Amino acid sequence: MDNVQISQLALWGRVQRWLQKGFTYFTLLFGLFIAITPFIWMILTSFMSLGEAQGIRWIPSSLHFENYAIAWQRAEFSNFFLNSVKIAAITLTGQLTVSVLAAYAFARIKFPGRDLIFGIMLSTMMIPAMVLIIPNFLTVTWIGRIGPIPWINNWPALTIPFMGSVFSVFLLRQFFAQVPDELFDAARMDGAGHLRFLWKVVMPLAKAPLMVIVVFSFIGSWNALAWPLLVTNNDDWRPIAVGLYTFIDEAGQELNLMMAGAFITIIPILIIYFFTQKQFTESIARSGLKG
Repeated sequence: MDNVQISQLALWGRVQRWLQKGFTYFTLLFGLFIAITPFIWMILTSFMSLGEAQGIRWIPSSLHFENYAIAWQRAEFSNFFLNSVKIAAITLTGQLTVSVLAAYAFARIKFPGRDLIFGIMLSTMMIPAMVLIIPNFLTVTWIGRIGPIPWINNWPALTIPFMGSVFSVFLLRQFFAQVPDELFDAARMDGAGHLRFLWKVVMPLAKAPLMVIVVFSFIGSWNALAWPLLVTNNDDWRPIAVGLYTFIDEAGQELNLMMAGAFITIIPILIIYFFTQKQFTESIARSGLKG
């Protein structure tokens, strides 16, 4: 093979690599466009007048910043916002407690039927959530009748059913199972039991998956709509997502105010993800959930 053929092969190899990179970048940019277009449309619409929002228009003729103040006052977002904060805090605290203890037991403690129970628990992830909404409603109604406090139209119905997250247990169990046995043996030599080993050794190492649970739990609790509407009959404990219904009436949707309210509701989620982005990506890489 002469030098001309070698140079041609090298040139063709470089062209193939450039084509592969170009296709990869094009695919990523196309996916970014699909994902970010609705978000940009929501922001632009939130600054429009009602007439512009209902028409086919992308750029507002003038910026109506007052839409955000009107949306906040009209929907009484201050009350809904406080309710969502309380619901998310209670749900997150309970879910972290239950998930950490359950995941550690499945990962580090040997007991009869452990793998069978864990497999059955994982199989429940294949059941659609809407299939369970009526059985869950009947359950919380019955518990509320026999318990010391009512559950319907109160915080227990909005928080306790979501404290046991199968995904959170699975994610933490995958991480806890990777902790070397030598660390536990060393802790036992120092007189530490399971709880002390979990608190002093495992938990400091599990910051990344814990942050993932914080993000998912907060998003799920903050965006909840169907379940809060089912288990509440007034605004005392309804979350902020319910407040968006204020802009829907018989005359139609006030689209500009609805988009302003929608952007207000996602601001806390964006803040949470901004501060946990690094731990979020690290945990997905470590837990074996990569595509």
